[in-house]
Amino acid sequence: MSLVVDASVAVKWVLPEAASERAVAIRHGGEDLIAPALVYAEIGSALWRAVLRGDVAATEAPRALSAAAAHYGRIIPLSELAESALQLAMQLRHPIYDCFYLALAKRERCPLITADAKLVAAGKRAKGIELRAL
Repeated sequence: MSLVVDASVAVKWVLPEAASERAVAIRHGGEDLIAPALVYAEIGSALWRAVLRGDVAATEAPRALSAAAAHYGRIIPLSELAESALQLAMQLRHPIYDCFYLALAKRERCPLITADAKLVAAGKRAKGIELRAL
């Protein structure tokens, strides 16, 4: 079974945050972890903020990005999800960035796991998408 895992969970694989243990357990659950290619930008952005705060050394951030991304079995090009993500964004009145994850979960008919409460709330309004809060 596939599982869409968004960046809010993946960041917890490489940064010590609340619920990091639960996030790490997902990596070991045996599912095929997938995400839209946007996940690189979102993980990178979280690491950039961690560097600015002094939580991560600038020399470690690229390795952390690679380490987090390595846990995905498949990364899906945004072009394959763009129209569906836009439709969901308009329907849900929610930022398209999150809707790429929703579109992938809908397309693959698999759950989306996120630590983002706003995404969970938006996803509950969408039909045919299973969301799981971390």
